[in-house]
Amino acid sequence: MKEFNDAMTMPDRIEKTANGSILQYGKLNNRIYLMKLAVQDTESIIPRMNQLADMQNYSKIFCKIPSSAYPLFLAEGYRMEGYIPAFYNGKEDAFFVSKFPNDQGRASVPVPRLQQLHRLLSDMATGNQQAIDKASYTIRKLGQRDIPAMTRIYSDIFKSYPFPIYDPEYISEMMDEHVQYFGAFKDGKLAALSSSEIDREAQNAEMTDFATHTSHMGNKLSMLLLRHMEHEMRQQGICTLYTIARLQSVPMNKTFIRTGFTYSGTLLNNTNIDGKTESMNLYYKRLEKI
Repeated sequence: MKEFNDAMTMPDRIEKTANGSILQYGKLNNRIYLMKLAVQDTESIIPRMNQLADMQNYSKIFCKIPSSAYPLFLAEGYRMEGYIPAFYNGKEDAFFVSKFPNDQGRASVPVPRLQQLHRLLSDMATGNQQAIDKASYTIRKLGQRDIPAMTRIYSDIFKSYPFPIYDPEYISEMMDEHVQYFGAFKDGKLAALSSSEIDREAQNAEMTDFATHTSHMGNKLSMLLLRHMEHEMRQQGICTLYTIARLQSVPMNKTFIRTGFTYSGTLLNNTNIDGKTESMNLYYKRLEKI
């Protein structure tokens, strides 16, 4: 594993309960993230997170939960920041809820960025499809042999990231579990990459981990990768795609809007990425079954 000298750059811990709930927490993002809630943990997980927040003085608790669990979270002071309809098996909605137990300043609203997002959504409301020159690049699924090139790009692009994507052992482990990585190649060299983090039980997948080598920026490779991943996920029976995109990244927001994703909320000051805490936008897209 990669060695870390600064506690603030150390990857956050991922913990799985006996029932299957998944928590991520640590000082890098200074938050608790309930990534997955098992129904058996619905009542017990809230005091567990409260205890963690009190012990470590985390400034945000962020949760992805089924809509049926929201009344309990609402009663504990959580508020909804976004949602995805029919997220679980094409039936139950997902609510993205949060509270700021020890740092209300983190709940501050980034007004200029949200005004910019409003203009972007208004100008691109049709979600028009853009033509891309595919001839120069080839897309394929990435495997273990590609990991060195993958981690080099991630390390070059991001000063920090919510998950240790620059760690070869982490990438290898994710490949063996539930994450599929895809790359765009030119002249046999990796130019850009992204991933689909799949929850087969719930039939959804997160489109994430986009990165483009600096020498290939401006070629709409994120859009090319996204369209390829959408095709792959449809072939694999996935019903819902979603992403958590950086509010301040206009190109990434354009990528999802132009490929037909729907904006459904902003997660305030949520994620440490590229060296600072940023607000994130939530987008989703329903896939028709083939």
